[in-house]
Amino acid sequence: MARRSPPDPTDRVRCAWGATDPLYRAYHDREWGVPLHDDRRLFELLCLEGAQAGLAWITILRKRAGYRRAFDRFAPRKVAGYGAPKIRSLLADPGIVRNRLKVRGTIRNAQAFLALRAELGSFDRFVWDFVGGAPRQNAWPSLRDVPPRTPKSDALSRALRDRGFTFVGSTICYAFMQAAGLVNDHVLDCFRHPEVARLRARGGAPEPHGGPPRTRRERP
Repeated sequence: MARRSPPDPTDRVRCAWGATDPLYRAYHDREWGVPLHDDRRLFELLCLEGAQAGLAWITILRKRAGYRRAFDRFAPRKVAGYGAPKIRSLLADPGIVRNRLKVRGTIRNAQAFLALRAELGSFDRFVWDFVGGAPRQNAWPSLRDVPPRTPKSDALSRALRDRGFTFVGSTICYAFMQAAGLVNDHVLDCFRHPEVARLRARGGAPEPHGGPPRTRRERP
């Protein structure tokens, strides 16, 4: 009896942006929208979302390994202590987006992150409180229906800015919420929508997250 071939993963129905590139497809299918509760990974995600500002997410995804190497795997205490020599090194590193404001913003965010955690004990609890501690299950018919921001992301953005964070506008915060699984924004006919909906228990993905979609249009 002939053995049945495994299903072709490219044949699955997925969010439109997740079918445009093999790297996007792997990221969409394995990471995006999985509830994330690890403080360091959440910090990395927030930094990468900020680094994307004005760029396509695929640019950051392709450079993610370079970012982890350059920023000491986003260990907040190490990043918070970066001085002028390290900044010069980062601005000469082709493995990251060499933007002075974004590099300095990552250092500032590490310092703000440490201050927040010293006061509250957990960055995870802080961000998840904005959705009541459990993922919000949305039911968007298509990518066109997914908003670029919400009142919840507005509130998170204001709270982070009040605590000294930068590159945390509401649109960036909503992308962060989508990627970290605070909201399930896979469209209804995407095969990942019901799978992610079942991941309500506290836990995390094997890799840090980030990314699409940030606007009503398909990801560039």
